[in-house]
Amino acid sequence: MFDNLTDRLSQSLRSITGKARITDENIQKTLREVRKALLEADVALPVVKDFVAQVRSRALGQQISKALNPGQQFLKIVEKELVSVMGEANEQLSLSAKPPAVVLMAGLQGAGKTTSVAKLARFLREREKKKVLVVSADVYRPAAIKQLETLADEVSVDFFPSTPEEKPVDIANNAISHAKKQFFDVVIVDTAGRLHIDEALMTEIQDLHKAVNPVETLFVIDAMIGQDAVNTAKAFNDALPLTGVILTKADGDARGGAALSVRHVTGKPIKFLGVGEKVDALEPFHPDRIASRILGMGDVLSLIEEAERKVDKDKAEKLVKKVQKGQKFDLEDLRDQLQQMANMGGMASMLEKLPGMGNVAQMAEQANVTKQFKQMEALISSMTPDERRNPEILNGSRKRRITQGSGTDIQDLNRLLKQHKQMAKMMKKMKGGGMSKMMRGLGGMMGGGGGLPPTMGH
Repeated sequence: MFDNLTDRLSQSLRSITGKARITDENIQKTLREVRKALLEADVALPVVKDFVAQVRSRALGQQISKALNPGQQFLKIVEKELVSVMGEANEQLSLSAKPPAVVLMAGLQGAGKTTSVAKLARFLREREKKKVLVVSADVYRPAAIKQLETLADEVSVDFFPSTPEEKPVDIANNAISHAKKQFFDVVIVDTAGRLHIDEALMTEIQDLHKAVNPVETLFVIDAMIGQDAVNTAKAFNDALPLTGVILTKADGDARGGAALSVRHVTGKPIKFLGVGEKVDALEPFHPDRIASRILGMGDVLSLIEEAERKVDKDKAEKLVKKVQKGQKFDLEDLRDQLQQMANMGGMASMLEKLPGMGNVAQMAEQANVTKQFKQMEALISSMTPDERRNPEILNGSRKRRITQGSGTDIQDLNRLLKQHKQMAKMMKKMKGGGMSKMMRGLGGMMGGGGGLPPTMGH
């Protein structure tokens, strides 16, 4: 979502990062570019004005620190301001009320409310270890109730049945009294949306809010609606005491301005980002990490957290022991590595979280690296266990059988074997420890002069 903004801002800031000192003149020039970049990214005009004014006053009154050159200093100021526009830190849900804590979800139709209910329920069940009940008070949209039931089943949380004939307030009250009897920790109430803001919708949601007295009232907004996000957010904020925002469809190619505007307009924190269709695609929103990513400085913390959750620790441990003992790195190990990488969203997704790797991630995406990894996996899966452990036994007829079985060509297989050989060599170097050896090995694998592995250039 922020790619566009990242490109524009890094271009704007490039002119100042090499300067020996910050002057009034080069600040003015850079800020003009920054202002343009933000407006093009669909950030609301009042937000842009405030942002630019803040950066200017900070930069002019800045005591230049000895550790940073003036350009870096300016970048730091821009990053700090971006963070303060989006909210200082990640704000968690406050569910410490007497159970069941009620979470009310509000927003326009099509913003992804019902899916977000399921994602949030899964998040609370898995990461916060809560017993969650979901209920739909959307009695207008055909199949809204059925959709939530299906999703609840998918994320393994309890669903409270309701019918279109009931009143939304009654549905919510019945669900809450059921949750009290059954000792649920959290009840998430999905409400009806409309295609636009109208009196009837607002009155209904206000009544619901009064009746259930939620600890969290979350406003679900679609990142793709750009400028209009501001008006919608304002209307909901005036009608309801919102406690936070969930920004959905952040994986789309919207311009990212909504994220920067919503927090400023409502004064309420963005608590979560919806980053895909799947039910696990919900991430806590960390303003500092997002700001760092927007400025092309990477987001290593999120990468580490993702690895913590998604990497199979036993397999990783086994490989480390194997390498330390100097045992052979075989094709089974390579397949494990490819699968672990796929679990973390693939090569491009990992690269763009590393500092300065945004462009490499784009190149990897264009070179269709994910497809190549899948092809490598298919090749390895077409081998017998013996061949995976001892690739040197692969003769002409075995190679033919493997390529036919995986729908690939002989040169694909030869390329895989060559890469595996390079990796095995690198692993061998790591036997005696020493990170520098590994880095040298990596340099060799990346085709000598760094950059992408040979296959990625093809």
